[in-house]
Amino acid sequence: MLIRELDENDTDDVRRLRKVAFGSTSEDPPLRPGRRGLVAELDGRPAAVLSISEFHQFYGGAPVPMAGIGGVAVDPYARGRGLATGLLDRSLADLREHGQPLSALYATVPALYRSRGWERAGVFEWLDVSIDRLPTAPKVLARPAGEGDLDALHACYTDLASTVNGLLDRTKPAIDVAEVLKLDIVSVVPGHDGEVRGYLTAERSREGLRVFDLVGRDAATQLGLLRELTSWAGLLDQVSLRVTDPAVTGLLTNQGIRHTVNTSVWQLRVVDLPAAVAARGWPAAEALKPAAVDLEVVDEHAPWHAGRQRLVVEDGSVRVEPGGDGAVRLHARALGPWFSGMQDSHALRRAGLLDGDAALLDRLVGAPGVPRLADFF
Repeated sequence: MLIRELDENDTDDVRRLRKVAFGSTSEDPPLRPGRRGLVAELDGRPAAVLSISEFHQFYGGAPVPMAGIGGVAVDPYARGRGLATGLLDRSLADLREHGQPLSALYATVPALYRSRGWERAGVFEWLDVSIDRLPTAPKVLARPAGEGDLDALHACYTDLASTVNGLLDRTKPAIDVAEVLKLDIVSVVPGHDGEVRGYLTAERSREGLRVFDLVGRDAATQLGLLRELTSWAGLLDQVSLRVTDPAVTGLLTNQGIRHTVNTSVWQLRVVDLPAAVAARGWPAAEALKPAAVDLEVVDEHAPWHAGRQRLVVEDGSVRVEPGGDGAVRLHARALGPWFSGMQDSHALRRAGLLDGDAALLDRLVGAPGVPRLADFF
């Protein structure tokens, strides 16, 4: 088996592999700005592939470099021969070399990725909203978005995303905000001096209306955008709303005790613990007295951060440095759900992924709500 970087000559092979694996007929190029990949060859023939996208995920208000792993496909004849695990092992070193201390993915085969240190760390959700359950509210003066609104629209999104652990910052080159203008519906609520108070993006199909983002800087704007959806009454009984802002679906809609949420889960992998901790925001650290916890990181696939590490809280900042007595033993799979805030040390201990008193780790992460993504890759 030979593992190498993906190049332009692999385009046809990658499309073939992904058609066989996923039924995909997408003409999306496997290589583009913000995306690279790895190929595994058998007997000189590409037999497996994965892609790596260059994202940033918000944690504690700070955008942390994150590699989105996607499109992992293995030719049927080559399955069971270690190609997928070989690609994942090679990818970990590649991510570290490219300064990406985190990696997230949507796992179709969770056991495969768990064996290499990824673990469930957040959700991606769609809520089916009955139109008659939408709140009545004063109308807001929305208008169609244009190219001149893109920067202000993105600023509106970023203000939200920086407060929700896990959301992407949606910056170039991996994401081009201008792509949003290709959607059927892009409404903005203008504010003062070119500001956007809120916006709504959606796509209409025979199956119904899919609302990708409903984002507002205040409750009145969000409620006004929800009211805009009531104009579909008579044509549709319900709309599907992607949960970008949990306040909209959790606090502002009138769903009954039973309602439908379609949930996908994503897994997170801490590739380089010291670098990830240094890049993350730690709002709770400002209120903590100087403290430290000694870790023993068990991670055979990322030896550069395995072993004894000391997590230090001092002067409102957090860092990881070598040393300590290893009083708290952390499996590689524990790092992702702890870092995202999805699981506390008690749950990780019950799952057999942590041993020792990790109360400081819990105090640092706090309880900021369920980590979530609102983009698929």
